[in-house]
Amino acid sequence: MARWAGYRTLSDPLVLILHVAFAFVPIGLLLAGLAIFDPERIPAVAGIHALAVGAVAGMTLAVMTRASLGHTGRELSANWGTSVVFVAIIIAAILRVAAAILPDAAILLHVSAAFWIAAFIGYAVLYGGMLVRPRLQARPKSAS
Repeated sequence: MARWAGYRTLSDPLVLILHVAFAFVPIGLLLAGLAIFDPERIPAVAGIHALAVGAVAGMTLAVMTRASLGHTGRELSANWGTSVVFVAIIIAAILRVAAAILPDAAILLHVSAAFWIAAFIGYAVLYGGMLVRPRLQARPKSAS
């Protein structure tokens, strides 16, 4: 991951989310490994949630967004709403992992669920309409 030069993606949320979501894979595996050595502090479910919410849900939203824009004839660029969706799923992942690790942090579980729901409803609101309408026609290139 270090060689992917993720810092270069900071200005492009559509690429940045791919890097951030993928970062949850080693985080989840690390947590799963730590749970073997210290199950009192790190429950196994923490790694599972990092993988499921951070990596899988984050990557799912990233790929759905890119595919929705591309297949509907739109420019591959994220607007502020898309960035909010991406931030919401990452917050959901972080809070879900924290809820698994921290004792008596049930409120984090509920807040995480709210962010997860907000991310997917946000995607549906932003992209649902464009997915049920015809593809945009290609713009003719201007003569130079």
